Formats: sequence, C-alpha cells, structure tokens
Amino acid sequence: MPSAATTPETAAAAAATATADAATATAVPPGTAPRAPLAARLGNVASSPVREILALTARPEVISFAGGLPAPELFDTEGIRAAYQAVLTDQPHTALQYSTTEGDPALRTAVAARLTARGLPTDADDLLVTTGSQQALTLLATALLEPGGVVLVEDPCYLAALQAFGFAGARVVPVPTDDDGILPEALDEIAARERPTLLYVVPTFQNPTGRTLPAARRAAVAEAAARHGFWIAEDDPYGELRFEGEPVPHLAGHPAAADRTALLGSFSKVMAPGLRLGYLRAPATLRRACVIAKQAADLHTSTVDQAAVARYLRDSDLDAHVVGVRAAYRARRDALLAGLPAALPEGSRWNRPEGGMFVWATLPEGHDATALLATAVGHDVAYVPGAPFFSGTPDPAALRLSFTTHAPDEIAEGLRRLAKTFA
Repeated sequence: MPSAATTPETAAAAAATATADAATATAVPPGTAPRAPLAARLGNVASSPVREILALTARPEVISFAGGLPAPELFDTEGIRAAYQAVLTDQPHTALQYSTTEGDPALRTAVAARLTARGLPTDADDLLVTTGSQQALTLLATALLEPGGVVLVEDPCYLAALQAFGFAGARVVPVPTDDDGILPEALDEIAARERPTLLYVVPTFQNPTGRTLPAARRAAVAEAAARHGFWIAEDDPYGELRFEGEPVPHLAGHPAAADRTALLGSFSKVMAPGLRLGYLRAPATLRRACVIAKQAADLHTSTVDQAAVARYLRDSDLDAHVVGVRAAYRARRDALLAGLPAALPEGSRWNRPEGGMFVWATLPEGHDATALLATAVGHDVAYVPGAPFFSGTPDPAALRLSFTTHAPDEIAEGLRRLAKTFA
C-alpha cells in the first residue's frame, strides 16, 4: 500500500530524479563520444498526471473515480468474439495481411452510415481509419501545426490533446469557458490577436468537465473559424453516450465550418478501448495530408481489428448495445450525483452532465484537490485533481470524477470514503 506521501507530485519528483540519474549514467570513458541527446521536443511534454494517478491507485481495494474507463462488464465480449471468429474463418488471409492506409472499405462504409444516421451526411471516402481517435489527433497535429504555431484549446482541456500539441511544438493558448463551454466572445478576441492555425474542442460531454456546447455557441464557433481562417478539430468520443436531453448538431455539419472541420470519432467508448479503433472525417486536402502522416507513423491500422469491427457492425446491433450502456451509465451518474452532497465539503459545486463519463466539481475556496489526493488514496478512494487540465491559470479546487467504472453501490461506498478526506 502506498504511503500517504505518495502523490502525483512525489511521483513527478521521482521521475525527475530518474532523469537526472539517467543523464549521469550516460557518462562515457575518456576518448569515447557521448550518445546524441533525446529530441528537444520531449522537454515540452510532461507525463500524463492521470496515468500517474492510475498507477498509484491500481490496488483492487481502491474505488477509483480517476480514470475515464468504460465498464468492462458491459463489453459485448460474445459479439466481439464471434466477429473475430467469423473473420478468421471466412477471410483469414486478407484479415492477417497488410492493408490500405485509408482503412477497410467495409468499416468506412459502416461508419459513414452511422454518422449519416446521426445527422452528419458522410461518405466512406470522407473517412480515414486510425489507431484510436488519439492517433487521429496526432495526425492532425502533424499535418497542420508548425513549431511555434498557435492552437487554441478550451480551458480546461483534454490532457492527451495537450501532449499531442506539445510534441508538435505548438504554442497552446487557452480560451476561457463557463458552465456551457467555450466563450464565443473570448474566442473571437483571442483568435483575432493570436492568428491560430487550429482550435481543438470536445463540444459534447467534454473531458474533463462533462459540459456540452449549446447549438448557438457552436454556430458562433463555426462562424469565428470562417472569419479568422483557422481549422477546427471536433473531438467526439462521447457523443453517443447521451442519457437525456436532445442531441446537438455536430460542428462539422455547420455550413460555416464544413470546409474547415475535422471530426474525430472512436469505438473505445461504445465497443471496447482495447480495439484501438478510431476515425477521422475531414475535407479532402486535410484528409490526404493525414493519410501521408499515417503512412509514416504505422502504414495502416490493424487489418484484423478493422475487419472484425466491420463484421460486428454487420452481424450485431451496436445501437441496441449502446442503449444498454447508456442505461447503466445513467444509473451510475445518478448514484454519484446523489452522494456528492454528503461526500464533498459544504460550499462545493458540481455539474449535472446529460451524458458522457465525467462530473466536474469545485471545492470551496481554500481547498487544494491535488494536496488532498494523498489523503483520499489513504482512504482507498481516488479522483483526478482538476489543475493539470488547465493550460491557463489552474483552479486548485477543481476535480474530475468519472462515474462509469463502478456500479451504483460501489459508487456509494466510494463517496463514503471520499467524505473522510474532508472530515
């Protein structure tokens, strides 16, 4: 069991010590040339604090609200197993062979049909299959961002996006948000001043806040992109996980943004993250640039995984499966919301997301969620402090709580443990 002193800060300090030790270890005998150093771009990218916290809370007795992990007991293991079995029986030679960079035509056709059914007309040729939507983000960064180029992000923002932009050498500029997401007036002012190449947004059930950008603000964002000439990366991993309320149209479907928006999607949240399958929908010029970047990265995404998912979409009812996932996650969200008043200190605030995987909470002034994490872990419960998600001035009192991994009774117990942190 980790000691109470084991925190993300001490983990980071240990990593820094290890780096220094590694530098010392590179000393070589006189007359021998030293090895070339690591690329300077690594100096701009920190390890993910979420991943560090997950490593610290891997003990089975810890009830963790930290990771944005789908519930494994909800995976359709039988359907997925049958899809792989069918592919390896009917087409083993093609399923295990190299494939095209753009992706399996049957899979792209199925994804296009799903997007069209959700109100975004899409053809198979509009799509590039990627190794998870995270790769799609990396490809966009490679294709669009020069070192020193400006990318605008919501503040707070998805952590792995900040990593991708850091590796590209971009300058990340935060745009203020409120309970409804990005502020259009601030976006317009910052875009006029900074002349950005790209705006990155998660407009539906955002990570980390769970917020959804209303239709009027989406229109304003689309019009700002047309006015100032920047691209939009619309990341939509959670859009199908709506529990209540009416769907909001994609930014990519707005007339002002259709020629300058790349939509990122994923099977991680609706099927299983271990498949590592995502997709990029983008205008032809940008999509072709991303194809070339992907050729340099991995040639193509796993052929057999693509074939199996295409077969699953043909033989199984993913929509019916998602209905069951939504129902389970709604019950878990409700359990979390019901227990927060007793778990968090008086004066705390939190939102009520209409879907997705996260609740965003803010402790009363004077509380530091990062400093309190070690105490929480000592009570066998964990969350993610909100501060690392900010590229601007962090809010030390903020924290992210994921409700998807545990059943309602486990969530209730986790909140009872969390209350001890503030006792």
